[in-house]
Amino acid sequence: MTAELRTREADVDTERAPDTAPVTLWLCPNDGLDPETARLLADHWLDAREQKTAGKFLFERDRLQYLIAHTLVRRALSLEAGRAEAELVIWRSARGRPFLRPATDRLSQDSGVLDFNLSHAGGYNLLGIVRQARIGVDVERVDDRDQQAVATILNAIAPTERAWAEQPGPGRERDRRALRIWTLKEAYSKARGLGLGIPFDSFEFTLDDERGVRAFTPPADDEARPWRFVELEPVPGVLVAVAVPAAAGDAAIHLNLGFPWSRSAPQEFPLPPPVGERV
Repeated sequence: MTAELRTREADVDTERAPDTAPVTLWLCPNDGLDPETARLLADHWLDAREQKTAGKFLFERDRLQYLIAHTLVRRALSLEAGRAEAELVIWRSARGRPFLRPATDRLSQDSGVLDFNLSHAGGYNLLGIVRQARIGVDVERVDDRDQQAVATILNAIAPTERAWAEQPGPGRERDRRALRIWTLKEAYSKARGLGLGIPFDSFEFTLDDERGVRAFTPPADDEARPWRFVELEPVPGVLVAVAVPAAAGDAAIHLNLGFPWSRSAPQEFPLPPPVGERV
């Protein structure tokens, strides 16, 4: 990664964020965009690297999943940035995390640098966008994991988390608890730009039985500041987690369902209080 790229990525300042800027989410199912339209939009909007990646998929269903997810990204960012989809330049960090090259015009600079994060699972695509901060998101379907996958999750998380997840005994509630922990860990690690590069048993969450993060113990290398975590279930059985630094302010979460053809009225949720402050 060049020095310019490192500088641009560092421009996403977690120290300050406009309190009025919402955290925007788009949850779009794969059937929210028909295949013919997805292919047409991809031909016009995706850059050469994205086109090359799409062409590498062996199965058409996987290629279509990629096209829907990445046309979603470009359309939603276009609405936020006020620039045409094909004109958006998406760079990637040394770890492969994509980020939007900031615009150079004064109006765009004054409105704040955009950060975004994408997740997809079980036929759903989740995109999170925020200004002047970092964001991580994850989506999982409760019924989309077999028991071996759940066992792998339970073995990867912290002992206290595993004990809490296993309290109900084998079954849907145990699986749900395990996936709640997993989505939050994915969202946090993605917000930090580390992905699976951080051991998932090196930090832990204390959760309410129904929904919500009561406490967060960050890993030793997180010298930043507290975080805000959001848990949502926009569709029954579809779990969504969002992580943003506490410096993102008290802005609301704006949840949009479907493909972003326009700025329709979103569902609105408050950002919860920050957790994880070192004492």
